[in-house]
Amino acid sequence: MTTVAEYKPVGRLDGANAATHEAALLALLTGDVNAVAIDLSELDYVSSAGLRVLLVTAKATKARGGSVTLKSPKPAILEVLRISGFDKILQVQV
Repeated sequence: MTTVAEYKPVGRLDGANAATHEAALLALLTGDVNAVAIDLSELDYVSSAGLRVLLVTAKATKARGGSVTLKSPKPAILEVLRISGFDKILQVQV
């Protein structure tokens, strides 16, 4: 059974705040929660440090038998996900 937690970063996901976002996302994986839906609709910028946060979260959910879903990315964020190949390793819902 999959139990999904929701997370919604706002503004930027970069080196300045990556550790905070990573800690918050991993903290969601308690109890029977094994999947995370990340709402990207209010995210304006993601750096390589931000992409690493998504990858670390995906590995943690996979270890619990779940997955990460990236929801509603803005066009610029979707382009970054495509260029980096993240759209091939994570589920992206446009």
